[in-house]
Amino acid sequence: MGFPIFHSRHQGGFTLLEVIAAIMLLAIAFAALMQVAGGSIRLSQNASEHSEAALWARSLLDTAFTTEPVKAGTTSGRFDQRYSWQLQVTPWRPADAAPNTPLQLYQLDLEVMWGASVHPHSAHFRTLRLASATPGVGNAQVSR
Repeated sequence: MGFPIFHSRHQGGFTLLEVIAAIMLLAIAFAALMQVAGGSIRLSQNASEHSEAALWARSLLDTAFTTEPVKAGTTSGRFDQRYSWQLQVTPWRPADAAPNTPLQLYQLDLEVMWGASVHPHSAHFRTLRLASATPGVGNAQVSR
């Protein structure tokens, strides 16, 4: 005695609609992941550019006025093809400073610029430099 063989109309597969829906979900997830990856690449590049600007700034501020006396004013220049700078030096006197001291503090404001002229990037750096109040007399330096 045998068992009757029943043919079922439902087989254990996926319909075309289910396959299309799954592919659409994968495409949406992939597009979102690509947006996140692109954003992280832009952030990494931005961080790299700011780090390079900070290195250029430190180099300039460490060597500024080591061979010549500190003087108030504005100077500018280029580090390389991508990075340029502008340095503004102004006398700085704390409120409780004695008026006739032999030393003078100067504030050095450095702006480093890079990028396209349409959307330029910049970073600002500030330090104090201690120098003789009398021009031509030796310089001492203190950075903060």
